[in-house]
Amino acid sequence: RVRGLDADQRREQRRDQLLATALELLGEKGYQSVSIEQICQTAYVSTKSFYELFDSKEACYLALLQQLSEQIEARMQETLQAGPSGLDDIVAAFAHALVDDPRIARVTFGAAGGVSPAVERQRRVNRRWAASFVEAVWKQYDVTPPRRRGARRLDLHRIAVGTIGGMFDLVADWLHDSDPADPAHVATLIADLTAFHRIVCAGITAG
Repeated sequence: RVRGLDADQRREQRRDQLLATALELLGEKGYQSVSIEQICQTAYVSTKSFYELFDSKEACYLALLQQLSEQIEARMQETLQAGPSGLDDIVAAFAHALVDDPRIARVTFGAAGGVSPAVERQRRVNRRWAASFVEAVWKQYDVTPPRRRGARRLDLHRIAVGTIGGMFDLVADWLHDSDPADPAHVATLIADLTAFHRIVCAGITAG
């Protein structure tokens, strides 16, 4: 044991240090501009220890994306369980989960595009979870298409996938010319997301 930690605990501590540093550096400089050596030096972790945990920078980035996704998912579930007053509150909570820590939005949306097929697969996993969450929220708040005899019923899941794609693109576009640390800019994002979501819901209920 070293400093009261066994080997597994030290390994987990090094992993946490590397991921926290990756979030800081990638959120500031972008994926392409950060090297493994920079991550290790800033985290005070040797490159040997890095490669004991991750095969590559891409593997480290994937682990960071998964960690951030789990945090966002947990926050959204907590919001839903807390009994929000309406759909607009859920949309606002979604925006805050992404931009309250500006590094999360930059790493998730600003850096992920075009990195690798593996990263793209993780992005698709994230979108499918978010679409399933939206679909469940719609059902809870009775956002459903009207039943019409002989008419084809709308596929809510596919609409949810498209809705999430649109919302994610709004966030990514917003990042290009907005300051996540500026409350006025965040308010603009929430207003845009809310308006977009309201239009989708109106279309669903109109059939």
